[in-house]
Amino acid sequence: MSTSLRTYVFLDSLQPQLAAHICTTCRGYFPVPYVASLFCEIAPGMAIHRLMDVALKATKVQPATLVVERAYGMLELHSEDKGEVRSAGDAILNQLGVKEEDRLKPRIVSSTIIRAIEPMHAMILDKIRFGSMIEPGQSLFILECEPAAYAALAANEAEKAANVKLVDVLPFGAFGRLYLAGSESEIDSAAEAALSALKAISGKEPAAFKDK
Repeated sequence: MSTSLRTYVFLDSLQPQLAAHICTTCRGYFPVPYVASLFCEIAPGMAIHRLMDVALKATKVQPATLVVERAYGMLELHSEDKGEVRSAGDAILNQLGVKEEDRLKPRIVSSTIIRAIEPMHAMILDKIRFGSMIEPGQSLFILECEPAAYAALAANEAEKAANVKLVDVLPFGAFGRLYLAGSESEIDSAAEAALSALKAISGKEPAAFKDK
């Protein structure tokens, strides 16, 4: 079975809250804020091990996350040296025999802003999150996208653009999910940045997306 490239995202500066969230959930080497980072997602999932092997043998990057789930595999690599991360990405692309533009274009499955969240709703979210807590009365931005790893890009760009709290981000699985909290105006700015970042990504749009 051939390996297909689903997500390929280079982040030139990993924002502090996203870096902290990765540290909370990863089993590998912790990234620090502002390092360069690469998120790569492929199918089938087990092929991600070969790609990590290729990247680590070719460069001095460090892996934070390696996930093999039901259908897809995802990895995150980082380094203070942007050139090393770029080289790791090139090694992965060469192994697959593809270009960056052969990745899938992200599809926004859903996006919603909830104004002045109710206390009981906030309580449930705070129980299940891996990031910051949301306080009653704050606004909540929730985003769902596919492929899943693009959620990391959305989170990073939103954090750059606005003073918001990263409540949670899930960059693997069938769909990526992002939860951000903050004041109404800051959430509006964060949502705009996240959605614009996804819409700006070039890539292939499979027929399966067009039918949805």
